[in-house]
Amino acid sequence: MSDALINGLAGAAGGIIAQLLTYPLQTVNTRQQTERDPSKSSSRDGTIRQMFLVVKHEGWERLYGGLMPSLVGTAASQGVYYYFYQTFRNRAESAALDRWKRGIGDGSVGMLESLVVAALSGCVNVLLTNPIWVVVTRMQTHRKTNKTLPTHGLPISLDDAIQHAIIEHAPFKASHVVQELYDEAGLLGFWKGVIPTLIMVSNPAMQFMLYETLLKKLKKKHATNSKGADGISALEIFILGAVAKLGATVVTYPLLVVKSRLQIKQRAGDDNRHHYKGTLDAITKMIRYEGLSGLYKGMSTKIVQSVFAAAVLFMVKEELVKAARLLVTGDLSLVNRSKLKRS
Repeated sequence: MSDALINGLAGAAGGIIAQLLTYPLQTVNTRQQTERDPSKSSSRDGTIRQMFLVVKHEGWERLYGGLMPSLVGTAASQGVYYYFYQTFRNRAESAALDRWKRGIGDGSVGMLESLVVAALSGCVNVLLTNPIWVVVTRMQTHRKTNKTLPTHGLPISLDDAIQHAIIEHAPFKASHVVQELYDEAGLLGFWKGVIPTLIMVSNPAMQFMLYETLLKKLKKKHATNSKGADGISALEIFILGAVAKLGATVVTYPLLVVKSRLQIKQRAGDDNRHHYKGTLDAITKMIRYEGLSGLYKGMSTKIVQSVFAAAVLFMVKEELVKAARLLVTGDLSLVNRSKLKRS
């Protein structure tokens, strides 16, 4: 089993665990990002209150709307990302080693190279998995309604009432979203928001650049003591992942809001202010009608969710990679180091 495949599978598993733990926060955050009327209470309510209101008016299941396609998307995204990240990084490390043999550099991958590797991996990931995330965004922003059947003063038949009840209360499935997207814009509809999402590649790129830089410094520090360079604990990985994600999220958050706005359903009866022709049009209208604060809606929720999810993902992924390498190579040194560390 190749090192890239090990990292890909470990990343997918870590992503699924992180997703399960933080999904209600993701649902609330997506709703915050896509709320276009600042006068509504949902624009001002805190995260906990919004979760309470969703449960009260729509039921617990709405906090997990789109969970299954989201888990598929997470497994696919993390698997694709880590596979290509490790593949590109291995090539970058080989190139750095070749340069070192020729007397150029110190043989390690620099910050700029780490950024390029992460960016290329992110672009491949976005282009392959964007359709899944469009479906997830639609399902997260779908709201159950309790509307009465409009009669316009006319009597209605029992069949009409039953049909209306079925439409209003039927479960909102991924298959419904897929059909809706295809009816709206054909196959291109599944790549809505792909431009800001590609720009958002800078988020994981920054995240991994920060993570790899901090990890390298931590390994050097450990190399000077009895733990050795591989004696990094799960808690240290957790903290490194959290710090790296925090820095990346603060810088790139407005693009995430724009992406969500482009991916939600554009209703024909909506005000023209809420219809976006593209990325630039969305940014312009949001600033014009909602102010700069509109680009940062729900950021506090996103920071809590994404930082915690990233920290869990990194921690789980690194532990699974160690376990997989031990199974494949039969190298007991990792186990011995773990025992020494506990003692």
